[in-house]
Amino acid sequence: MKKSAKIITGIVVVGVLALLIVPRFLKPAETADPAQPPVVQAEAPQTGSITLYRELTGTIQPSDMVSVIPKLAGEVTEVYVKTGDHVQEGQALLKIDNRQLDSARISMETAQVALNDAQTNLARMQALYASGDISAQTYEQTASAAQQAQLQYDAAKLNYDTQAEYTTITAPIAGVIESFSPEVHDMISQTAPVCVISGGEGMMVNFAVPEKIASGLAAGDPLKVEKGDNEYDGTITEVSTMVDAATGLFNVKGTLPGAQDLATGTTVKLSVVSDRADNVMTLPVDTIYYEGGDSYVYTYEDGTIHKVPVEVGIYDSEKAQILPGIDAGTLVLTTWNSELYDGAPATLESEAAAGETQTQQTEETSADEQ
Repeated sequence: MKKSAKIITGIVVVGVLALLIVPRFLKPAETADPAQPPVVQAEAPQTGSITLYRELTGTIQPSDMVSVIPKLAGEVTEVYVKTGDHVQEGQALLKIDNRQLDSARISMETAQVALNDAQTNLARMQALYASGDISAQTYEQTASAAQQAQLQYDAAKLNYDTQAEYTTITAPIAGVIESFSPEVHDMISQTAPVCVISGGEGMMVNFAVPEKIASGLAAGDPLKVEKGDNEYDGTITEVSTMVDAATGLFNVKGTLPGAQDLATGTTVKLSVVSDRADNVMTLPVDTIYYEGGDSYVYTYEDGTIHKVPVEVGIYDSEKAQILPGIDAGTLVLTTWNSELYDGAPATLESEAAAGETQTQQTEETSADEQ
C-alpha cells in the first residue's frame, strides 16, 4: 500500500515538471528589435566674418592740445580765466603790462602828424602844379614825401597794433583750460607757456606696440577702449613708421568720438584688430574636434556619419574659419554622443520629426476610416 502511494506521488511530480518545462521548448523564439539609430542635429557652414582683437593699454589725450606761450614778456595785470574753464577761440585769457605799447603809440601818433602835414602840403602843391606855378620836379618831390609819410605811419600803426595784440593774450582754439598758472603781478616770459588748452569734439588715445603688431595696423582700422563699465569705439588715425628711441616701440594714435568724459592722461585698456577674415566659411567652434593635432568634423549624409578632416583658420570664442575639407552644402553634426563614429548609422532630427508627423497623420486617417 505504501509502495503504491510513492509511485503515484512520483507520477504527479513528473507531470507537474512536464507542464512547466515542455511549454518552454514549444514556445517560439522571440525576435530582438534592432537598435534604433541615434537622432542627430546638423547644420551647413555659414558665410561670415571673424575679427580677432589684441588687448593693450593706452593714454587718453585731447584731440587738440595747445600750449599758449606769450609773445612778449611783462607783468600780469589782469587774469580772466582759471583752470577748468571752457573758452572760445580768441577769448582773452590775461593781460600784461607792456611798456613798449606806450612807446609804439607815441611813434604812431607822431607818424600820423607827419602824414597829415605831408598830405596837406601835397594838396597845396597839386593846385600850384595845375596852374603852372611850380615845376613837375617840385610836385613829384612833394608827392614822394607824402608817400613816404604814409609808409612811416603804416609801419608805426602796425607796430602799435602788434604790441596791443601781444599785450592781451587770447585763446588760439576753443576748448578747456587744462592748466593755468599766472596770477596778477606775476612776471611772465616768452620761454614758458602760461596755460594749456585742450579742444576738439572728442579725445584721442596714444599707445605703443612692437613691430609685429604695428605691421598689421593701418589708419582707418577700428579700436575699442574700456574704462570701468564704459566702452568706446574709435579709429586708428596714425601708425608711426619710426621706432621710438626711448621705448623701442612704434607709436600709434586713434580718435575716440564721444569720449569727452575721459580725463586727459587716463590709462585705459584698449583692443586693436590683430587678425581678420571676411566672407569666409565658418562653423561653431564646438563642432570641431582634434586628435593628435589634426582637426576634423562629423558630417551627415544619407543616414550615415562620416569623420572628415578639415583645416581651421582663425577662430574666436564662437566660430572658426574653415579652409579646405568641406563645402557650403555639407551637413556638419552639432550634437555628440557616444554612439557617433565614422560609418555609424544615424537619423537627422528634422527627418525623424517628419517621419513621426507622417506616421501620426496615417494613424489618424485609419482611425477616421474605421
